[in-house]
Amino acid sequence: MQPVRGLGIKILLAAAFLAAMIWLTIVYAPAVTEIASNPERLRTVILDYGRLGVLVFIGLQIVQVIITAIPGEVVQVAGGYIFGTLPATIYLLIGVIVGSAAAFGLARVLGYSLIKFLVSEAKLARLTGLMSSRKGYSIAFMLFLVPGLPKDVLTYIGGLTPVKPLPFIAIASAARIPGMLISAYIGANLHERNYTAVIGLSAAAVICFLLGVSYRDRILAWLHKDN
Repeated sequence: MQPVRGLGIKILLAAAFLAAMIWLTIVYAPAVTEIASNPERLRTVILDYGRLGVLVFIGLQIVQVIITAIPGEVVQVAGGYIFGTLPATIYLLIGVIVGSAAAFGLARVLGYSLIKFLVSEAKLARLTGLMSSRKGYSIAFMLFLVPGLPKDVLTYIGGLTPVKPLPFIAIASAARIPGMLISAYIGANLHERNYTAVIGLSAAAVICFLLGVSYRDRILAWLHKDN
């Protein structure tokens, strides 16, 4: 009786969290995305907070990880535009670590009843199987490194596996550094009006993203086979 009751509580909590996330996504995600997509406007908002502006930006990155509907790239580019490449990458990394810890913890507490609404059962089984394998940490690093894979959703999925939280979050965050660094560099060049670098790097990033999306099933199949 106790396990059934516990499962019921988890389902209710998952439903409440999903309802809150859907509400936040509908109400705030479009506005946040619109502001983040306009780096100059976001810069004005952030700088209006003075010394607290850095904390506000880190908070924005945390929210972006938890609410998966907000595109991470627009926040990262905006960060580079506001703070410069290296400072923005550091602030983004802090936000990613905290946000990933929150998403991982939510998934671990609420379990499958939460994640099943974010990804199909077949893909969920495939990904949890890969991350639960003997090479789980190496596979997690590859999954978070490849462009085009839903990294924020992967963080939730990690919470369903037996992996230890600290190594998983450290590996997942480290694998995201190259992408954040490049996006922040694009934003910094955009602020400096170095449009040649912006166009070239953006084109390269888009190509990498499209390749990741196009070949992600093959990548997953290769990881599964190699495992």
